[in-house]
Amino acid sequence: MLASLLPPLPLFSVFVLASLALALTPGPGVLYIVASSLAQGRRSGLVSVAGIALGNLGNAIAAAVGLATLFAISSAAFTVVKYAGALYLVYLGIRMWQSAGRDAPAVLPQAKPMKHVFRDGLVVALLNPKTTLFFAAFLPQFLSHGVSPVIQGVALGALFVAIAAVTDSVYAIAAGSLASALTRVRGVNRLGKRFSAGILVGLGVFTALSGRGTR
Repeated sequence: MLASLLPPLPLFSVFVLASLALALTPGPGVLYIVASSLAQGRRSGLVSVAGIALGNLGNAIAAAVGLATLFAISSAAFTVVKYAGALYLVYLGIRMWQSAGRDAPAVLPQAKPMKHVFRDGLVVALLNPKTTLFFAAFLPQFLSHGVSPVIQGVALGALFVAIAAVTDSVYAIAAGSLASALTRVRGVNRLGKRFSAGILVGLGVFTALSGRGTR
């Protein structure tokens, strides 16, 4: 049953290689994960990965059932979602900057509740309509005749999300390990949180000003 949802082996190999290359390319999700890991440690980064992955899966399903067509036709719908996501990123960055202004010991900062970290990652991913448009453009190239395009699109989208979750976890672990070392130095905790806040605000501004790119 599973095999019937996948394209022939040569085409499937191309799909896996292309997915891996695209997942390794830093995008909004990766930057958010790195910022979260630097600010609150490895665990927070990995929870962010889970939130981003679920949001990306939602975008893949939306693309499969035709929401991407709505975004492509209605510039208003695309613009509303894009700016909502950009504002949310800026909001997260401002909150992180404000928290960096408080005195803190030279140890790893206490992470906010993991459910909030997960929620923020989910919202960042869901409010990025470029991801839906990317899936709508990328997945059809690997669909096979005789299989429901919705079911097959969801299956391939889920596989892409799984590949991206693995590469995103590598980014989270690497950034979290760096944060663990840096926060042993007095004052670096505050600097790291402000640097992460700058990433989030800059990412929000970039998202608002950019065109309809890919992931």
